[in-house]
Amino acid sequence: MSLLYNLDNWVLWAIWLLAIPVGGYAFVHALMQRADAFTAADKLTKPAWLGITGASALVLIVFQRGPLGSGALFWLAALVAVLVYIVDVKPAVVGVQGGGQRW
Repeated sequence: MSLLYNLDNWVLWAIWLLAIPVGGYAFVHALMQRADAFTAADKLTKPAWLGITGASALVLIVFQRGPLGSGALFWLAALVAVLVYIVDVKPAVVGVQGGGQRW
């Protein structure tokens, strides 16, 4: 019964722990792309996305107290920013560079 009582806490902790490597992946992916591909895909510039994904990865790492701490709003915003990059920007940039469906 205690596991089900705290199920929402466990789910939030799992999301938080998975978000850290996802943030790192988004930053490294943005770092490895050509700068002109971002503007060709009609997205923000490469330095802007490096700043967004880098700051988001840093926020996800810094708030180590987990998703239920006082910085919950910050890590949630960082997760959203990283997911926007992965879902929207990454496919557009890869498509402009002539790549197919690369993961």
